[in-house]
Amino acid sequence: MTLETIFSLCSGLAILGWLGLVFLPESTVARELLPSVIIPVLLGLTYAYLMFSFGGEAPAESGFGMLVEVKALFSVDALLLAGWIHYLAFDLFIGAWIIRDSQSHDMRHMLVVPCLFFTLMTGPFGMLLYLLLKRLSGKPLRLVAT
Repeated sequence: MTLETIFSLCSGLAILGWLGLVFLPESTVARELLPSVIIPVLLGLTYAYLMFSFGGEAPAESGFGMLVEVKALFSVDALLLAGWIHYLAFDLFIGAWIIRDSQSHDMRHMLVVPCLFFTLMTGPFGMLLYLLLKRLSGKPLRLVAT
């Protein structure tokens, strides 16, 4: 399977999870099972495969200690793809948390949808937007749903 095929499959799988969060937020499968377990596990397995299969191809000066080292690490296409899959998995996981948290605080779904969009597109900014919405709605800022 080519890296381009893996990219397309993983991106499509993540979008499936996001569509469930937006259009089927009351469904246990769309809210909890797919975006919090099934899809992240599949993406995680793909990530692990790429890291273990292609990690040895990283240049000697690559690593995580300095920006130039990360740049060198991502010069290997398979490791760049692993980084992309990392984003896909964690952003979706945060999106699922946003849905569950917003539902536990009786927040209007249509107000949360823009936060989901920004979490999909910009990760941490979308999460910050949700936390701001939550605070402006007078809800507690606890990060664990009660």
